[in-house]
Amino acid sequence: MAHADLAIAEHAFRRVGSSARVSATAMSGGIELTVHYELATSESAWRELQAQNQCTVFQHFEWLSAWQRHVGVLTGVTPCVVVARDAKGHPIFVLPLAIQQAGFARELTWLGSELCDYNAPLFAKDAASRLDAATFMSLWEQLIEQLQADPRSRHDLIRLEKMPPMAGASRNPMLALPTSLNPSGSYVTPLGQNWEEFYKAKRSSTTRRRDRSKRSHLSESGEVKLVSAESADDALATLNILVEQKTASFARQGIGNIFARPGYLEFYQDIAGNPVARDFVHISRLEVGKEIAATNLGLVFAGSYYHVLASYTSGPLAHWGPGAAHLNDLLRYAIERGLSVFEFTMGDERYKRDWCDDVQMLHDH
Repeated sequence: MAHADLAIAEHAFRRVGSSARVSATAMSGGIELTVHYELATSESAWRELQAQNQCTVFQHFEWLSAWQRHVGVLTGVTPCVVVARDAKGHPIFVLPLAIQQAGFARELTWLGSELCDYNAPLFAKDAASRLDAATFMSLWEQLIEQLQADPRSRHDLIRLEKMPPMAGASRNPMLALPTSLNPSGSYVTPLGQNWEEFYKAKRSSTTRRRDRSKRSHLSESGEVKLVSAESADDALATLNILVEQKTASFARQGIGNIFARPGYLEFYQDIAGNPVARDFVHISRLEVGKEIAATNLGLVFAGSYYHVLASYTSGPLAHWGPGAAHLNDLLRYAIERGLSVFEFTMGDERYKRDWCDDVQMLHDH
């Protein structure tokens, strides 16, 4: 950062005042970079870019603000949300970053990274034409100096993980940074317009016959149907069953229970019960008679269905594959809703490869 730019940043920091202490601003090449230390002060620009769909669902303001309320605050995370604006004041991109403690070090990372399968900025639709690799790298270098000049965002190391290659329809400029491949890939499949055609193309006749046989056995215990939670109360009740089923599964496998981590259960309860989140959160269950055989929490954004959490019963019905039946119904649901992509998200489980032809590699800096 030039001395003049640093002086501007320091002046802006003083101008904010000790009582507010919410942001600091600097200029570079006609682009204003403002670092917001409270989410509320970046919300307007954030929502403006969110509406342009040049991000993933994990950059949704409701998702990350809920994470900060329930997890970030408990673990001492400081939001560092960077808003870049052009000379006319229009937002170009938002970087939802944060400072958190990592052992004895202060770490610059993505806000809510641990509960985001993809981490990325939010971009304006025309940002790609204004942000080539050289321009972005110049802004990034200036931003790092700006963050280091402020005690609130001073850091010892940078860890930016799980970055997808695309931001909406454009290449992700964050990949101009030196990166390595994340150990886990991400699985995505285009859906098409007809469930039967999609199902036939993706699954062999033997697999389809086996699915029909298992569903027939499930139906011996009652009607098999997918039920989407329509109200906050219904969503929370279904989520509670998901937590019970998932907790039992973790215990059987000897895996740590994510819902026992500080703030995690409250985060998911917030997402499930928040009326503002109803337009992008989908919570469903597979009912077999009076029993709830499987559940899921999915997210819907920009034509994509994100399969985030799923569980199924460990009772007698487990023998007949309620989880697989539920997934089939969710794929049908996504197609009938007019969505174009089903995101199995991060992780290399075998069942994802059964539905997806390609793996999307994620990048770490």
